[in-house]
Amino acid sequence: MDVDTAWQHTHEQRRELARLLAGLDEEAWAAPSVCPGWTVRDVAAHVISVPQMTWGPFLRACVRGGFWVPRVGLLEGRRRGRAEIAAILEQYERYDGSRVSTPFTGHLESLMDVLVHVQDIVRPLGLRHDAPPEASAAAAGAALRLGVFFGRPRLGGVRLVATDVAWSHGQGPEVRAPMVELLLLCTGRSAAAAQVEGEGRSLVRLA
Repeated sequence: MDVDTAWQHTHEQRRELARLLAGLDEEAWAAPSVCPGWTVRDVAAHVISVPQMTWGPFLRACVRGGFWVPRVGLLEGRRRGRAEIAAILEQYERYDGSRVSTPFTGHLESLMDVLVHVQDIVRPLGLRHDAPPEASAAAAGAALRLGVFFGRPRLGGVRLVATDVAWSHGQGPEVRAPMVELLLLCTGRSAAAAQVEGEGRSLVRLA
């Protein structure tokens, strides 16, 4: 996927997320997300922190988290999630259309971030958000390149096959699902994935 198309999808997904968030009550904002230790509010704040993470904020976050990536993300998400709900929503307006990515990442990582985190928010709330299959396929490629951070060993030697776009990855027993479900698997969210079938299903720890 080319740069312009990826950013177009990223901006569209952030806008859709902002509209969804604006309709949630305070109880939903405080609900646990798919991300362990993060509320919906934390995840919402994290998503719109990406265009704000220039080198200065990024390095300060790394220092607070001891330069250990999972801890950096957890602490920064919680820190930003302490902002007022109105302030978080205002950030979605202020940074709409931004092409800034977190240092060491690019357009596909930014796309992956919003696609996955939207699912992290909606699924525990019993809501649904349909992610574009082509965008999800491009994001899955980025996730696989960053596999060490997303639980790639959980894939367990299977072949992932999308049912709604021409995309596959790996060798072994097949795991078939819509592309967004495979994206969740590629980012270690096997327990959150739904509509997954195939002889390799039991190898990706769906429960």
